[in-house]
Amino acid sequence: MPSSPAKQPRTRKSPAADPQQQLSLLFNEAPETVTAPAPAPAVAAVAVVLAPPADNAEALALQLEQHPDYRVLRRLVPQREFAAAPAQGVKRLLVLDTETTGLEHSRDKIIELALLRVDIDTATGLACGSVQVYDGLEDPGQPIPDIARKITGIDDSMVAGQALDEARIAELLEGVDLVVAHNAGFDRPFVEARLPAFAAKAWACSFADIDWKKQGRDSAKLTALALDLGLFYDAHRAEMDCHALLAVLQAPLPVAGHTGLAHLLTAAEGTRYRLQATGAAFDAKDALKERGYRWDAANKVWHTWLSDEASLQLECDWLATEVYRGRAAKVQVEALDARVRYANRAGVLSWKNLG
Repeated sequence: MPSSPAKQPRTRKSPAADPQQQLSLLFNEAPETVTAPAPAPAVAAVAVVLAPPADNAEALALQLEQHPDYRVLRRLVPQREFAAAPAQGVKRLLVLDTETTGLEHSRDKIIELALLRVDIDTATGLACGSVQVYDGLEDPGQPIPDIARKITGIDDSMVAGQALDEARIAELLEGVDLVVAHNAGFDRPFVEARLPAFAAKAWACSFADIDWKKQGRDSAKLTALALDLGLFYDAHRAEMDCHALLAVLQAPLPVAGHTGLAHLLTAAEGTRYRLQATGAAFDAKDALKERGYRWDAANKVWHTWLSDEASLQLECDWLATEVYRGRAAKVQVEALDARVRYANRAGVLSWKNLG
């Protein structure tokens, strides 16, 4: 038999980059030449990942977000200075948020109130000038329930002996054209019960007055809207919620093109209508529900909201045809302007004859 060929020694391929080179590439540094000792037998290698230097984090974030498989989120940094205000064409806004002991304004109390006063350039829909900030705690005179404490992080020791600075709040409220809250239907009754001067102001709701789904957003929650802009923040503390809302409303709406601030200023100028399908037959409930009506259990009536008179008339025509089907009917309409909207008060009531 022929003799076997001599075995050739195997060559071990070196890795594309050793750990030192990988770390150097991560930090965008030139790799150092390191002579590593021969590995001891039967000892597993351990990879150590170090955090990048703080001053290099943004450069790494910018590099990473160029890749289609990654998205970078940044912590929201409150902005308190914007471009100088123009000589004219400015509206003054008060962005507001509350933290409370519970959901019922008739028995629960405010434990934190935050305000941002900012001017808006009506030509651009952007904030301008300096932002004035107030954030105050208040002792509710009752123990803070566990659920409120867990959500907000505010406990009894933090509010003990604290009271809102009414003089400072009145100063910030002076000359304000519009108060904006992300859930004005919740915040407004609490604030008016504690500080009646807010009842004389026009209010807008960034949650309800903007159709976020039509603007391509999956959720109208403030944290989700901020995430859509690549921002995260510590939610459920009033001042940070205000800064997050201002940042969200500064951005152009994806479909409309103008900013959320511009949208709210325009919406506040109009009158909204609450239309009740008074006396609608029971068998019309599915059609009403599909149309977007909601059931008012207290008054036992289906109702919907319309943004203007033209929409109100179209809805009345639909009711006459699809719900009352030509029968004579009379429906109740409640007109609410921005001074009453979202308050715990009725607007101007009237009746419309159908058919």
